[in-house]
Amino acid sequence: MIAKAADFSSSRLGVSFEFFPPKTEKMEETLWACIERLAPLDPTFVSVTYGAGGSTRERTHTTVARLIGETNLKPAAHLTCVDATREQVDEVARGYWDVGVRHVVALRGDPAAGVGVRYQPSEGGYASTPDLIRGLKEIGDFEITVSAYPEKHPESPDIAADIQLLKRKVEAGATRAITQFFFDNDGFDRYVDRVRAAGIEIPIVPGLVPVLNFEQTARFAAKTGATVPRWLADRFAGLEDDPQTRQLVAAAIAAEQAFDLLDRGYRDFHFYTMNRADLVYAICHLMGVRPRKDAVVEAAA
Repeated sequence: MIAKAADFSSSRLGVSFEFFPPKTEKMEETLWACIERLAPLDPTFVSVTYGAGGSTRERTHTTVARLIGETNLKPAAHLTCVDATREQVDEVARGYWDVGVRHVVALRGDPAAGVGVRYQPSEGGYASTPDLIRGLKEIGDFEITVSAYPEKHPESPDIAADIQLLKRKVEAGATRAITQFFFDNDGFDRYVDRVRAAGIEIPIVPGLVPVLNFEQTARFAAKTGATVPRWLADRFAGLEDDPQTRQLVAAAIAAEQAFDLLDRGYRDFHFYTMNRADLVYAICHLMGVRPRKDAVVEAAA
């Protein structure tokens, strides 16, 4: 039986949203239209990604600073170890702290060269996410969110090794983990059971991606080790030139997954928005998340 949104109206659900910094003026408009649409849902936080090797460093910082200056949202800035010395990473972290950021998504990051290139710490750089977390804690009392991989990180030998790394992240100071997106809720449940059996008690927040573009999602999944099941491909088959139906199908699939997770007892969800609001807003609405009347996004100066 599919859960109904009304079933959850008595207990507030926690949602958070991920955005990426814009590269062009048009993308800037799209991003802020997305933020303005989703802000009234009163997310727990919103995160802003950080490209490999700090390739979006300035744009990430600008987006985060604008979120603080023009909205009531609580931004979480991504920060990685890739292609940077400790001093360079610390400089970015201090810059975040100075503009009012108190929440960081701490990631090792993937090599700029992409899939198939094994990560190598930069000379004088942070060697791992636990090292980065300890460095951040020396700069300020940041809230630290980290990544988790229900199907294991592509470089890990197995899930057990991934879980041990997650444990070291927690010991270093992490207080929440967000998963890579997945489509197998049974597999996610088994992963959480193994995490708890390892003595890890921080929240493990499922990361969900509405499939706006199936081919794009499949390519990204291949890079991150996420499995795209055959049934998902079948649901989008024949819709390559039918964007309206694709959007309806995407909403149905994401809502179905979210409702099943609600039935399993999960109450916090992280959405990879791809800087597109309508589908995420619709899914949140179906889940029972409603706008907060006093939520504010100020007009740009």
